[in-house]
Amino acid sequence: MTISEEIKEKLQNLPKQIGIYQFFDNSNKILYIGKAKDLKKRVSSYFFQEHHYAKTRLMVSKVKDIKYFIVPTEMDALLLENNLIKKYQPRYNVMLKDDKTYPFICIKNETFPRVFSTRKIIKDGSLYFGPYTSVKLVRTLLDFINQLYPLRNCNLNLNKENIKKKKFKLCLEYHIGNCLAPCEGFQSEKSYNLGIDHLKQILKGDIRSVISILKERMKHYSKNLEFEKAQSVKEKIDLLNNYQAKSTIVNTKINNVDVFSIISDSEYAFINYLKISNGAIIQTHTIEIKKKLQETNKELLIYAITEIRDRFNSNSKEIYSSISLENLWSNAKVTNPKIGDKFKLIELSLRNAKYMQYDKLKKKEKIREKSSQKRIVEQLQKDLNLKQKPTHIECFDNSNFQGTNAAAACVVFKNGKPSKKDYRHFNIKTVKGPDDYKSMEEVVFRRYRRMLEEKVELPQLIVIDGGKGQLNSAAKSLEKLDLLGQIEIIGIAKKLEEIFFLNDPIPIYLDKRSESLRIIQYLRNEAHRFGLRHHKNKRSKEAFSSSLDVIDGIGEKTVMKLINHFGSIKKIKEAQKDEIVKMIGIKKYEKLILNLQ
Repeated sequence: MTISEEIKEKLQNLPKQIGIYQFFDNSNKILYIGKAKDLKKRVSSYFFQEHHYAKTRLMVSKVKDIKYFIVPTEMDALLLENNLIKKYQPRYNVMLKDDKTYPFICIKNETFPRVFSTRKIIKDGSLYFGPYTSVKLVRTLLDFINQLYPLRNCNLNLNKENIKKKKFKLCLEYHIGNCLAPCEGFQSEKSYNLGIDHLKQILKGDIRSVISILKERMKHYSKNLEFEKAQSVKEKIDLLNNYQAKSTIVNTKINNVDVFSIISDSEYAFINYLKISNGAIIQTHTIEIKKKLQETNKELLIYAITEIRDRFNSNSKEIYSSISLENLWSNAKVTNPKIGDKFKLIELSLRNAKYMQYDKLKKKEKIREKSSQKRIVEQLQKDLNLKQKPTHIECFDNSNFQGTNAAAACVVFKNGKPSKKDYRHFNIKTVKGPDDYKSMEEVVFRRYRRMLEEKVELPQLIVIDGGKGQLNSAAKSLEKLDLLGQIEIIGIAKKLEEIFFLNDPIPIYLDKRSESLRIIQYLRNEAHRFGLRHHKNKRSKEAFSSSLDVIDGIGEKTVMKLINHFGSIKKIKEAQKDEIVKMIGIKKYEKLILNLQ
């Protein structure tokens, strides 16, 4: 590639030191911000190496100026890069795909502090725990807190003077046991704040120390024969033990640790974060990053760790990573566990990242599928010259066996896909003998008369499996129902795949490779398959019934019982004696088996 003299000069003058670099275009807009251990080596590689990724080549071709900033350590470079990316959001830098504000649990800086959920952080000395990625989790925690320690939820100014002057009255929350009424002086500030101190420990994940304090208090009450108070404390301990048991997933010795894992494909990386305290997950978050310039997993994970730890205010001294990383963080040690409980956490984190990747793939598949279905429907409308888009299509097929057991099937496609819950079978009621035309007329009439009565949505297109005769028979029924002209109707003849229209003696032939013909064939074949299955079941039930009807002492009700339960003679023969006896009794069983042997 051709490099301008200005860029060449910039590259020659770059220092071999740690720092961040910025690429600018001809309008002085930042294209890309990066960090490097060796600025000269890293930046020069963009211009003197061959890039397989088209976006990288395009970005480099737009670079008209380079600026850099030297910093003392890699960690400083990482933090500066992160802050500048957030500030300028360059086009070719990856960004964490979520900008929503997450809920925190706030312990308000006030007398008799309130505890509540909020998305806003106000710097007034209040304590904030979080952020939590699930509102449901926050609600669950707050419900748990209220079970342990009834706290006020009013916004009254509960200073000593107001309480002393009896400015407040007892409210419903006190009467239903959700508050101990500090407003009336029924609960001391010391007692209230003791509960708040315990909550702080619990929200930090330190449940064991709270349980230990409560156990001592329970022993004290028991010693002094204050059994009701001891029982109340015991209930709190049980709640905490239950909560801890549910949340602990590995060794409780693993404390104050951040766990990060990454999986990626050619387009996206998925990074999961777990915050572990005393073997329990107290925070979890998964992010998606769209790749821009062939970033490696290592580069993306380093970027994500810096950003997520900053966002979640993490001060963990240890980081477990699913891949080996340099220890860039001066305040934390990075390890890549391979065995034991630490590795179990990595596996759990990877599973979460994979679930997000799977969800992404499924969404892409659905989008592609919807696009394909839309295209097929539009093409079918064009090829058949239909007035409306055929988003709802129904196809009919008749079947009989040597003139008996006449039946029909109707299959339904919506948006180019089978809607199997809408499939219907029909037993022919009014036609004697094998008459396909009359059978088709009956079935189509019954189908659309019922749809009109039930006021359900009618199809835009009806496909009849057969030629001109079957098509005209179906049309007669539509005419009787005043639907002819409202619904398009075509017939498809099997041999040459001819498409027939009403009032047109000459069929049309669709391209054998066209999607329109394929969808019509799919409808026809599906109707045929569905009809044959029903027909086969009908014949086998009749054969089964007739073979049982000849047995003396076995009546119609018993026959129906056996048909519905077993479905075939073979299955009766294979069944356990107890099963049949339970249904029809020992005497009938003996007659049945005697005649079936």
